[in-house]
Amino acid sequence: MNLLRRSWLVGLLAAASLLAGCGALAPVVEPDVRQALAPTGRLRVGVYPGSPTSMVVDAKTGQKVGVAYELGRELARQLGVPFEPVEYRRVAEVIDAMKAGTVDFTFTNASAARAKLVDFTDPLIDLELGYLVLPSSRLQNLADVDAPGMKIGVSQGSTSQGTLTQAYKTATVVPVASLKIGAEMLTQGQLHAFATNKAILFEMADGLPGARVLDGRWGLEHLAIAVPKGRERGLPFVRAFAAQAQASGRLQAIVQQAGLRGTAPAVAP
Repeated sequence: MNLLRRSWLVGLLAAASLLAGCGALAPVVEPDVRQALAPTGRLRVGVYPGSPTSMVVDAKTGQKVGVAYELGRELARQLGVPFEPVEYRRVAEVIDAMKAGTVDFTFTNASAARAKLVDFTDPLIDLELGYLVLPSSRLQNLADVDAPGMKIGVSQGSTSQGTLTQAYKTATVVPVASLKIGAEMLTQGQLHAFATNKAILFEMADGLPGARVLDGRWGLEHLAIAVPKGRERGLPFVRAFAAQAQASGRLQAIVQQAGLRGTAPAVAP
């Protein structure tokens, strides 16, 4: 092989390696894998507003961002199909849509109950669960919450609703239809606190002057990519996609772009 041809090949391989490393090259996708993951020819990504884990609007650019939103966009690119975000009011509606087969992809808490309804990748993000209160609240710590007369808002159909309903001895769980309604009920005095993961709570606090997230946590969420049951042919591809997003730093970039807060501290090995 002459020197000129060798130099050309080395340069070509280096360029290919660089593009692959930054995610610019989409992998080869078998037609049946594409059909399993995007049966309509589009990747329908279920999102709900108000959570950086799902979808929020960037205050500076006005663009929609979020972990589910951006991971869905990237998977659609790799599959070679159009990206179609589908908005719902709350996460329970997204799960219902996945059960009905009208949504192909989302990113949510991989609870045992939900694992009976959808298939998950390994968890990618751990989030603390907590409480949001207004500045005038007498609630100062977690121990104050489960008390007579306390009304604690949760997203209707959420994991928090089921967990706290069983855990509370005297406080009352109040399901609400959306995060926006939850914030309104909090400011109107209809709720004493709102409970969910801290990524959502910090986002809600940004729109409520003086609101604060109580120190400590009452649990953890383990978030993962979810696809509907019956998509087994595409599961290995999605799981490899999730692992690569984490290993390459793409997931961390998406987390930062979405302004996600409230992640659980890493546990030392």
